[in-house]
Amino acid sequence: MGSLLSFVDRLRTALAGVFMLLGACRSPQAHTEPFIEFSRVPPEGDGSPDQLEKIEGRVRGAGPGQRIVLFAQSGVWWVQPLTSKPFTEIQSDSTWKSSTHPGLAYAALLVDSRYRPPVTVDVLPEKGGRVLAVTTVKGGTPASPAKTVQFSGYEWAVREDSSNAGGRNKSYDPANAWTDNNGFLHLAITGHAGKWTCAEVKLSRSLGYGSYRLVVQDVSHLEPAAVFALSTLDNSGPSREMDIEVSRWGEPEDKNAQYVIQPYAVPANTVRFGVPSGTLTYWIDWQPGRAEFKTVRGYSSLKNRDAVTEHVFTSGVPSAGNEAVHLVLYVFDNRNAPMQRGTEVVIEKFEFLP
Repeated sequence: MGSLLSFVDRLRTALAGVFMLLGACRSPQAHTEPFIEFSRVPPEGDGSPDQLEKIEGRVRGAGPGQRIVLFAQSGVWWVQPLTSKPFTEIQSDSTWKSSTHPGLAYAALLVDSRYRPPVTVDVLPEKGGRVLAVTTVKGGTPASPAKTVQFSGYEWAVREDSSNAGGRNKSYDPANAWTDNNGFLHLAITGHAGKWTCAEVKLSRSLGYGSYRLVVQDVSHLEPAAVFALSTLDNSGPSREMDIEVSRWGEPEDKNAQYVIQPYAVPANTVRFGVPSGTLTYWIDWQPGRAEFKTVRGYSSLKNRDAVTEHVFTSGVPSAGNEAVHLVLYVFDNRNAPMQRGTEVVIEKFEFLP
């Protein structure tokens, strides 16, 4: 009997060893090495601070608390989409999506909760430590403008990408810009609360120093949250931005217009005034070291008519470069007076004299 029990014990031990061996040979659920892939890559761009593109992808093998950090290359690598919002969350289906300013290339990092991204880096961090995966991709072929309009003898590109100018995301719809049978340019804000789409057109070439004239039908009716502007912008270098802006910036009691030489935070660079009802003609006469702004009543080619208001800037005036004229109508996000309904601006004439 004792020998039988001893045999049974030896058999159990042997079987246990076999099972352990089988367990060791059986493939456990393989550990997935973290990996990031792109499913949507923006076109190659020049780093424009006023342009946002959609970027999307998927991450495999991510763990709890891990996130994506995006960079776009424009000279150096810049964290995206904003320095104040450098993290992109990974969804339950392992996908991620965000927006980015355009660059020559794009990078996605999978990082743990301890990682704090810098605003810029000359060289991307390598995998290791708090960085669990790094993937880069070149920007796609730059997209040609989907739509252009002919207005006042010039070609204008119609905007359709998003913008976060001023730190506020704005969507644009190319259907919101068109010309009518009279050749007048229409810009519209359409949609509903929480989902407005705006309108913008950009002159296809730079004009430089000279006299810019814009004839605009009545804009005194604009809601406090609406902004209509003529701006000079250079996305390839210094901003060279000058603005005629019609808006109360969400404050119903404020004056409804201003002349601006950027940066607007310099008190001497902004002149506020009120525009009356009716058609008005706006001027910017831009010369080296000098920019004269003027607004007169009616449709006028004579700048010496009595002015609604006028101002000459001689300090901080940008030099001519690769700037282009933008005409834009958009929503300013102010909780004091949010946008209530769509609106439209009609521009009768644009003229440039060198």
